[in-house]
Order: sequence, then C-alpha cells, then structure tokens
Amino acid sequence: MNWWASIRRILAAFFGLAIRAALLVAAFIIIKRACFIAYDYGYRVFSEAPVTEGEGINKVVEIPIGSSSMEIGEILEENGLIRDSKLFFIQELLSAYRGDLQPGTYTLNTSMTSEEMMRILAGVPDEEGEEEKEDGTG
Repeated sequence: MNWWASIRRILAAFFGLAIRAALLVAAFIIIKRACFIAYDYGYRVFSEAPVTEGEGINKVVEIPIGSSSMEIGEILEENGLIRDSKLFFIQELLSAYRGDLQPGTYTLNTSMTSEEMMRILAGVPDEEGEEEKEDGTG
C-alpha cells in the first residue's frame, strides 16, 4: 500500500507543476497582449491620422460652456471628427493646449488632426492670423 501513496504523491506533484506552468503561460500571454495594446495606444497619442484623407467634410460643432476635454472629445467623436474620445483626452492633456479649449461654435474638418482641432478650439490664430471660430467670440 505504500507504493500507492508514492504514486499519488508523484501524480499530485506532476499535476501541481502542470497547473503552475499553465498559469505562468497564461500570465505571460496576458502581459504580452497588454503590452502590445498599451504600445499601440501610446503610439496613437502622438501619431493619430485624421479620420479622412484629402479635403474631408466640414462639420459645425457646438462646445457648451463648462465642457471638459473628455466631453469635447465625445462631441468630436459623435460628429465623426475623431475616432476615440479617450485618446483625444490624453492628447489634450499632453498638448500645449491643455486646459485652453474654449466653448463656442466651430467649423472643423474630418481631414484635420487632433492637434489642428485643439489649436482651433483653443482660439489660437492660424497662420494668416485669423481665428477659425464661427460665432466671432474669443
């Protein structure tokens, strides 16, 4: 009967080792996938392409008073000007326009980058010295 106890101990050790190995492999796969997702998202923060190439489509958007950058991102996403409002929020946090986005009515284009939209929403004059706000405020 002693040999049966030895076999059970060996089997228990083998299955315990197999379970630990499977958990280790699963953890590795999850961490690897999370790293790829984080890298991709981080890359997009600094290099997100416009929604459309070429001329694009003009869209008039209303930014209400007191809107946060996340709410502004959601408005832009709903209007098809950006792909991801959370990405816009992060881009705004890391941009020179942090906290400078203003309420108002704006004409934006689907061929603009997030940086170009932030410049307009912050009321920064374009190269010709004209603001691109429609309501004349700012």
